[in-house]
Amino acid sequence: MTTGEHTMADAAAMRRALDLATRGPATGVNPRVGCVILSPHGDVLAEGWHRGAGTAHAEVDALSKLAPDAAHGATAVVTLEPCNHTGRTGPCALALIDAGIARVVYAVADPGDHSAGGADRLRSAGIEVTAGVLVDEAEAFLDDWLFATRNHRPRVTVKWAASLDGRAAASDGSSRWITGPEARADVHRRRAAADAIAVGTGTILADDPSLTARTSAGELLDAQPVPIVFGRRPVPHDAAVSRHPHTPVMLEGADLVGDLRDLQRRGIRSLFVEGGPTLASAFLAAGLVDELLVYVAPMLLGGPRVAVGDLGISTIAEARHLDFAAVERLGDDLLVVAHPVSTRRSPDSTNDIEEASRSSTSANEGN
Repeated sequence: MTTGEHTMADAAAMRRALDLATRGPATGVNPRVGCVILSPHGDVLAEGWHRGAGTAHAEVDALSKLAPDAAHGATAVVTLEPCNHTGRTGPCALALIDAGIARVVYAVADPGDHSAGGADRLRSAGIEVTAGVLVDEAEAFLDDWLFATRNHRPRVTVKWAASLDGRAAASDGSSRWITGPEARADVHRRRAAADAIAVGTGTILADDPSLTARTSAGELLDAQPVPIVFGRRPVPHDAAVSRHPHTPVMLEGADLVGDLRDLQRRGIRSLFVEGGPTLASAFLAAGLVDELLVYVAPMLLGGPRVAVGDLGISTIAEARHLDFAAVERLGDDLLVVAHPVSTRRSPDSTNDIEEASRSSTSANEGN
């Protein structure tokens, strides 16, 4: 919702603030935020951006570059509503008030439970506030952080690779490789774009995956997802995941909703669920999946090694419906991208997935 009018200078400063925000870390608890302070005549007085948890917020960073009293009567243009809480740093709304800022322009309202309310505090201090400037661009830029903050969990993508008849492996358990090199390269690119990658302990014990994002030559990509392992069975001390660039996070998986909230508090905004079928099925049954990536290979395998297990569906009327967002040819394979029509949560979403995994096979890493 827009309050007040914004000028061409406001819009230009907001584009600059969005550019500044890209300099901050793309992962972690805090959002990437940029700030530009304009004089009453529209000249740029100072710029700032947030460099990560525990450092000065964008507004304070910009104010720190000004001489005392230089901000009196100025306009602060910031990509996110100034915060209204005290954490590792003080509230930005108060810093702007104390600096003598006369007007604040922001793009996106802060959805945080504790940090929201900065705009109201500013208005109460007599500061003019204009909201919603370049809101679409800012929302797209902050997409993962906004999703995680609003939903108190990361955005969840579930991936599997399967034959045309829906099998993740042959009857003997072999599955390397169901899909070809183009599909596997796409998987690793998507891994690198996620904050974290998850498997169950069944997959760890069966396949010993590294859970890294790699090139076709096996070299590590610059960005690596944090490995998450769900389950109660102990992971061998010499498992490949123990050599991951990031320390693995171990979660029991008895309460997926609680586990996802824990990951969000750790700064995980996007979770890439690799498998196996038990873990994928648990997320689907709980209504906690936002995107499906299904890599379909032109082969038939038959047998019991299905890509998805029981979802608690007993009749066609209970089917989970999907929207097909894209279908892409990758070499000989197809990638189907689908989104659940709704994320209806099962009442027994807190069931222990480890118990079910004892009767289910895992899918090999990166099929």
